Amino acid sequence: MKKTLVIGASLNPERYSFRAIKALRMAGHTVVAFGLKEGLVEDVYVQKEWQCSSDIDTVTIYMNPQRQVELYDKIIDLHPKRVIFNPGTENPEFETLLASEGVETEIACTLVLLSIDDY
Repeated sequence: MKKTLVIGASLNPERYSFRAIKALRMAGHTVVAFGLKEGLVEDVYVQKEWQCSSDIDTVTIYMNPQRQVELYDKIIDLHPKRVIFNPGTENPEFETLLASEGVETEIACTLVLLSIDDY
């Protein structure tokens, strides 16, 4: 199972990040969530203060590229194996930076990857 950090996590059940947290948990993955508001999604506490450890396998992003900039160094410092850019979050600048640090990037939908057992 892959420990996953969901960036842009939402407490709103209509948002894809909310659905992704639920789907990741249903698939047995450990989830850490970072968002604008604190609260619970399933058994996952969404934190609004950055408190992430370096044992993250995958980062999945649900945050627009402009808001990602302030997190570049924090995400790189985690040394994740991969970063998934979900639809609408594509960021060529950050993808290039991550690749230069040896981090695999993927433009994909976390929900689709889980549904086809390719996560």
